[in-house]
Amino acid sequence: MSKSKVIIGITGASGAIYGKLVIDKLAALGEQIDGGGIIFTQNAPPVWKYELGSFAEEELPFQTYRYDDYFAPMASGSAGYDVMIVCPCTMGTLGRIASGVSTDLLTRAADVMLKERKKLILVPRETPYSLIHLNNMKLLTEAGAIICPASPSFYSKPATLEELANTLVDRVLTLAGFKIDSYRWGQ
Repeated sequence: MSKSKVIIGITGASGAIYGKLVIDKLAALGEQIDGGGIIFTQNAPPVWKYELGSFAEEELPFQTYRYDDYFAPMASGSAGYDVMIVCPCTMGTLGRIASGVSTDLLTRAADVMLKERKKLILVPRETPYSLIHLNNMKLLTEAGAIICPASPSFYSKPATLEELANTLVDRVLTLAGFKIDSYRWGQ
């Protein structure tokens, strides 16, 4: 089985639970991971702490990189990352990526993924969408990114908030190419 080098981007959008679950599930996929890094935007930690009650960067299972660290490996295509997941993704971040404006490490890493034709999955957490949002998502899709809105499913009859959030997280990790056990319609 091939292993993937993965970048996890966490922005200040509501939905920190999604980012936390992505990180936790990727950590549990050790045999499929060939290294990883987490980038928090400047606003992500306070939102994480507000929504989840605490933020302990030192307890995370992957190395973290400051939003302004342009010397981090994922700032260059030569680092060879395979997939980047931005979850949750603000519309501001999505717009900057769509415009090719690298104002921080996360947007630079996303730009690198697009130029290297690597997998970039963006999980926007916004509702409703404006025409600008939709046009930015269209542009990114045409550039090769995958837009996976933070829309959980109810087919599996989730009983808790975490189970509900996992319906989306499982879908994102499947889109990223990871083999995971998850609910499948009709199976």
